[in-house]
Amino acid sequence: VNVLRNEAHTCPGEPAVFDRTVNLQPTAASVRMPRGCNMRPRLAERDPVPRTLAIRHVPFEDLGSLGPLLAERNHDVRYVEAPTADLDSVDPLASDLLVVLGGPIGVYENDRYPFLDAEVALIARRLTALRPTLGICLGSQLMAKALGARVYPSGIKEIGWSPGTLTTEGSASCLRHLADVAVLHWHGDTFDLPANATLLASTAACRNQAFRRHALALQFHGEAMGRALEAWFVGHACEIAATPDLSVSQLRADTLRFSPLLEQRGRECFGEWLTAQGL
Repeated sequence: VNVLRNEAHTCPGEPAVFDRTVNLQPTAASVRMPRGCNMRPRLAERDPVPRTLAIRHVPFEDLGSLGPLLAERNHDVRYVEAPTADLDSVDPLASDLLVVLGGPIGVYENDRYPFLDAEVALIARRLTALRPTLGICLGSQLMAKALGARVYPSGIKEIGWSPGTLTTEGSASCLRHLADVAVLHWHGDTFDLPANATLLASTAACRNQAFRRHALALQFHGEAMGRALEAWFVGHACEIAATPDLSVSQLRADTLRFSPLLEQRGRECFGEWLTAQGL
């Protein structure tokens, strides 16, 4: 979006005239000049707008609390719907930030969901170029796969709210904002730690909860937002019903209890990470 700043353009002896034109190409015709003035208007410089591409797998697992944070930082955010998009045509290096979101499938299920191969290839190109990348849940697993690590069923469904344990490196990272904070877990898969990656967080059920290798991968959901999770309870209804000792009523109660603090601390965590990336 090209925005024309509110600038005064004057001729000698004439009052200043302001133009609030926005969302237009900045041309001389878009600036009102005093009648009889022969001065050419000085056009505003274009501000660079950071571009974020979010790869989404199901509609309700979106950017969550990251959305408002990116908006405040003037990011131009675009979603790509992985199951239906032509991922081969997506330039993995075009955006300033790539966020790979969650979803209820396994990275290894590429026979059922062939788009996963193109998605892993896209992420691999992005990571090879050392471009800012954030993976959440399935997104972290796809990043691990793109970095050559094994992704597989853990044998345990980790669904619900609980804090993780930060490593020494994690305590020195942006994840320190999430120390002792209950985050949302929703996965049954795990991955081996990629080569040259730094482990940042663990839980009793899943050792590799977060890692860094110039990019940031989170197995848990630090972006989860309160009422928006009602859509998750519908979208994941079959999985909830099939998981022992799990219910919508308990998830709803825990969400009401824990999500306000996560929204606050998650904002601090992601904000610090974005700033470190120059975003």
